Amino acid sequence: MNAPDGGDTQRYGMVVDLNRCVGCQTCTIACKHANDTPPGVQWRQVLDVERGTFPDVERLFMVVGCQHCAEPPCVPVCPTGATTQRADGLVMMDYDTCIGCGYCAVSCPYQARTIGHDKEWYYGEETAQEAHVFHDERVGVASKCTFCVERIDEAKEEGKIPGVDLDYTPACSSSCIASAIHFGDFNDPASNVSQLSTENNFFQMHEELGTDPQIKYLYEVPNSTPGRDPEPEDTEDEMLSDPANPMVGKRQKFWDYRAAMNFTLGGMSSGLVVMATLAHFFSGLSSEALLYLNVAAGAGMGVGLLFVFMEIGRKARFWRALLRPQSSWMTRETYAVGVFYPALLADLIWPGALLHLLVALAALAFLYCQARILSAAKGIPAWRTDLIPTMLVMTGLLEGMGLLGIASGLASWRFEASMAFISIWGAVLAFLNAIIWQRYFAYAKRNGVPPLARAELQRVTPALRLIGHLTPLVLFAIATAFSESLLAIAGVAAVAGGVMWKFTVITRACHQQGYAMPKMPQRGSGSRAAPARL
Repeated sequence: MNAPDGGDTQRYGMVVDLNRCVGCQTCTIACKHANDTPPGVQWRQVLDVERGTFPDVERLFMVVGCQHCAEPPCVPVCPTGATTQRADGLVMMDYDTCIGCGYCAVSCPYQARTIGHDKEWYYGEETAQEAHVFHDERVGVASKCTFCVERIDEAKEEGKIPGVDLDYTPACSSSCIASAIHFGDFNDPASNVSQLSTENNFFQMHEELGTDPQIKYLYEVPNSTPGRDPEPEDTEDEMLSDPANPMVGKRQKFWDYRAAMNFTLGGMSSGLVVMATLAHFFSGLSSEALLYLNVAAGAGMGVGLLFVFMEIGRKARFWRALLRPQSSWMTRETYAVGVFYPALLADLIWPGALLHLLVALAALAFLYCQARILSAAKGIPAWRTDLIPTMLVMTGLLEGMGLLGIASGLASWRFEASMAFISIWGAVLAFLNAIIWQRYFAYAKRNGVPPLARAELQRVTPALRLIGHLTPLVLFAIATAFSESLLAIAGVAAVAGGVMWKFTVITRACHQQGYAMPKMPQRGSGSRAAPARL
């Protein structure tokens, strides 16, 4: 089976016929049996979708799972290289390399990743059969559909054709009783999937994200029943605010409070280093004071990194996070840490302007990497918006100025020049953060943030505006005229605001992309019923 250019590179994928699927779940059971997945882990799923209001209603079934994207967002973010893409397009997992950080899971717009941290048994206790087929290598790491890669590789050795020879075809496709799931090589124009996608109208889920998913959905019955565009009630906020709707993305649980602690402590600590260094060079903050602040910031950053360490599933492999600097912002963050701490130690032994600057640049690099880590998580709409990197960097700087204000307001080594610096730039940063959050919140719907996540943003916004923006803006601005202690109060408010929105966005407004049908079959009753056959 050759590619159309005469080469021998395949591009495997699926075509799913929405009009044929009867929701029998045979594919899900076949997948589970073939891949020995434990309770709670299902690589192939069938969504039972009901639309409309009586009497204009319809019911259909949608097969979902890993889409083996041509441009998979899970591959570049992986810090260890455990997630890779083969020449034939299959997106694979190396369980022996994965550390279970969950970055690929939050980067997948198709909810196709699972991390099982414990051994689970179907009957509560281990059975002989389950023990025999259990995969210890999958505990604590990410797992996903592989299109039954063992069968595909065996087909090459045996001279068979996946998608034609059923024993060498993914279990979900070969077991489908309605012939709704077709598998084959899209690079072969004679393959079944190529012909089906050429001769019929189809859609790709979330293709607007640029992933080019390799599951294509047919939604029409040729020469009989055309498809239709979704009606407003299919996509309105009321429908997408119902957690029981199978198309609605649930909150991700891969990154919890531990991730939020890392972004919070890491952001404010690196921001403190940057702002204290600027205060040293431009407003008279002493070198001794700068070193004290940098040590405190290093301790805070270290605690944040400890929370990250607590979250990974395979802790003994943490060093593998160094392996993907060419594409993963998580790896780049690790390298920034690798520069920061040695530079800080050297600065404590041989303090000087160049080492002060190197420490600050490493902290700024760390802060920027953190900002890009969150925005690269394409599977969480509230995280991937264009403003997230700017928000995280600017909030980190405001939090850093807040910590500097607390130190300056309470400690005996404060200087009048540094107080004016903190007051002016603290107010400026508070104002800028208020503007950035307003734009993020106002354009959330336009940027694809789902209604459930927007509701969380709505809940936190009034308190954030008052505590995190207005209070530090006013207090920083008037501190020099009234009382130095106002700097400390302003600093506390600035830090509180940063903590507030980071925890909200990371642990509350963190709903996954969900599923979508940009085109729909025409079936059901009333206005949604199929037209008379031609």
